[in-house]
Amino acid sequence: MAEGVLAMALGMALYGILRALTTGFYVVGPDERAVITTFGRARRLPQASTPAPDTGSMSAEERERYAYPQVQVVRPGGPYFKWPWQRVHRVNVATQTVELTWDPTKEQEQLEAVTKDNLTTGVNGQLRYRVSENNLYAYLFGVASPLQHIMGYFVSVLRERIATFVDPRSGPSGAASSDAGGTDRELAVMAEGVSINDLRKNLPLLNSYMEEQCRATAGRYGVELDAALITSIDPPDEVDRALSAINSTRNQVAADLSTAQADAEQQITMSKRAVEIAENNAHAEVAPMHELGRTLTTIKREGGSAALAAYLRSMRMPLLARTRSVVRRDGERGVTS
Repeated sequence: MAEGVLAMALGMALYGILRALTTGFYVVGPDERAVITTFGRARRLPQASTPAPDTGSMSAEERERYAYPQVQVVRPGGPYFKWPWQRVHRVNVATQTVELTWDPTKEQEQLEAVTKDNLTTGVNGQLRYRVSENNLYAYLFGVASPLQHIMGYFVSVLRERIATFVDPRSGPSGAASSDAGGTDRELAVMAEGVSINDLRKNLPLLNSYMEEQCRATAGRYGVELDAALITSIDPPDEVDRALSAINSTRNQVAADLSTAQADAEQQITMSKRAVEIAENNAHAEVAPMHELGRTLTTIKREGGSAALAAYLRSMRMPLLARTRSVVRRDGERGVTS
């Protein structure tokens, strides 16, 4: 009996040694990080020993809810040793890409969203993400499927943004504000309500907004969104055809308005030049009269009435030489030709 118990004990000890030797060593790859749990519990570190994850726009209540502990992280290298009752949780921290249409519960070719003017449009794009090394506890133990949670969060924020998106160059009523005059205002009225056009023109702005709103995912789920790349906004065919017709009409009206404005400016410029020419001609006709008046005034002031009369006689002689007839009237002085 004693020999049997001893043999069982030796067998268990030998099994433990063999298992420790075969499964007790592990290696962490260059793009991996590892967390060791002992009987299901990860080794925790003081909160101040590692930098806290970026909480982004999280409220105070959310920060309290997602206050995960910091865990000890095993860096790349090895071989490392672990006991049989310990478990290694490896995490790939390299930047990865996932399509916006990814959903483990269904297959879809594009993500559907509704714009502010109640048009259903398709959205395609990609997300670049990486696991946050500063919040591995949230990624490993916070939720069952962190990536699925992140996609759901991102899609909900994206749909809300698309449903309320307004071109930032537009005023409160949706019409673009411009100091240039009526042309821009008329074009803006034509474009008002066509939110798909605004979305297509402002894809970089939409991507920047999504990146800013998703900064809190590192604190919630332990995943950092590196970039949001919304590549296309594709409405249904009938809506796309209607938008194409609207855009063609708007472009034609813009061309007609530009042509009319150019013609009007040309006519105004020509009118201004004609007024200037008429003024110059009038000044040219009046200038000799003013000069003659100044000359006569000077002669009379310096030489008196006799000098003025002599000057007038001298000026009459060339005129009389070119006249064909002279009419004299009794009781009047002067000559009329």
